[in-house]
Formats: sequence, C-alpha cells, structure tokens
Amino acid sequence: MSNSFEFIETTTQGAIGTIELNRPKVLNALNTKMISEIVQAMEGFDKDDNIRVIVLSGKGRAFAAGADIDEMANASAMDLELLNQFVDWDRLALIKKPIIGAVHGFALGGAFELALCCDLLFAAEDAEFGFPEVNLGVMPGAGGTQRLTKLVGKTKAMEWLFTGKRITAKEALHYGIINQTFSKELLFEETYKFAEQLAKQAPISIRLIKESVLKAIDHSIYEGMQFERKNFYLLFSSEDQKEGMKAFIEKRQPQFKGK
Repeated sequence: MSNSFEFIETTTQGAIGTIELNRPKVLNALNTKMISEIVQAMEGFDKDDNIRVIVLSGKGRAFAAGADIDEMANASAMDLELLNQFVDWDRLALIKKPIIGAVHGFALGGAFELALCCDLLFAAEDAEFGFPEVNLGVMPGAGGTQRLTKLVGKTKAMEWLFTGKRITAKEALHYGIINQTFSKELLFEETYKFAEQLAKQAPISIRLIKESVLKAIDHSIYEGMQFERKNFYLLFSSEDQKEGMKAFIEKRQPQFKGK
C-alpha cells in the first residue's frame, strides 16, 4: 500500500497492517482529511490478502486530542450537512478484519469515537478517555453517544457525556470499554504480540465471528442466532475448516490460509 498520506503513516509487519495517526504537533487532532485517510488505509488493508489484523495507534504524546476545533468553529448546520463528514466514519463499520486500537496519553472526543470503532482496545495505564464536547456547547456526532451507551449502559454513559469528565484507563477497563491495560513502555509490544496471535487464527472464522458479534448488538437474540447459524454453516465450505479439524485429529498445529 502506498504511504503517500499526509496525516497518517501506514506500515506492514508480517500479517499485521498498522495505521499511525501522524499530526503529533497538534496531538493528532482529527480533521476530515485525516479521517478520510484512515478509512482509505483501513479499506486497503481489508482488501490485502497478506494482512490479517489491523492495528491503530497515535504518534507522539497521545493517541489523539479529538476533532480539529479550528476546522469547525465557524461552520453552520447547513455547512456540516453538505460536508457530510460522517459518511467516512460509516465506512469504518464495514471493515471485515479485526481492528486493534492501542491508546496512550488520551483519546478525547472524536478520538474516543475512533477508538470505539476498534474491535479490541488496549491502553497504557495512564491513558484517559472522554467526551468533552458538552463543554464546547456541542455533543459527539460520530457515534459516541451510541457506542458508549451500548458498551456501558445508559446511566454511566449519561454521566460521562453530561459532565465531559475524563475516564481513567482503570475505569475504562472496569466498564468493559477496553480489553487490557499495560505500562506505556510495554503497550505497543503487547499489542503486537496479541495481533500476531490473532493473525494465526483462521481468518474467515475471525471475519464471520466479528460479523456475528456486531449483529448481536443491534438485533434480537432470535435474529442474531439465525445469522450466527448461517455463518456457522458457511464455514464448513472453507478449506480452513477442513484443515483445522484434520489438524486437531492429527494432533498438530493447523496452517490456515484464509480460504
């Protein structure tokens, strides 16, 4: 994949594709071009057969400070409607491969929304999350009120959104917003270790598990289970299923090809 991006940097390491937010001088504040680049890079990795896991992180002192306020301060409602910036955010939800976020420093506002688009989240012990939009007279607009509420429930989401209070990594772990915390020195090393493990799993299984879990969030258990069943059956037409079960019977490690 070309790395001719202005605001992000992409690298590949084995089967792992990494996207780093790269505006460290402004603490990786997200502008519309940067979001567009993140989506392009994600879609590129999603189509690349050599990549099995996507890692998202930020360069410099923090994951990201939130949306670029300078870009929005003088916008009218009609400007934003015509800009339709959230259409790029909607494309993030269509990525089939697992996305792991590694958050250090802080992830505030739009950056917290970006983190919540990841399937798994690891954070440094000193990381902080939050939606300070209320202090600017606005509110999250890229899914923050929805994704946070689905994760932690109405009461806690209301408290954090009403107050704009920062959420420590310890609280985020307690409420199931993140998967694990590490010292900031070990955050990236541990994230890659996990990504490498994940990259060895059967890719089509991972893809259909992700799809089924996301279905569970918005549908009744009956509809979700019908969907799960179809995906379960579908995996029996994959070469990986034959290889996985053959390896189990032969007591050896399976070699999954994503076919």
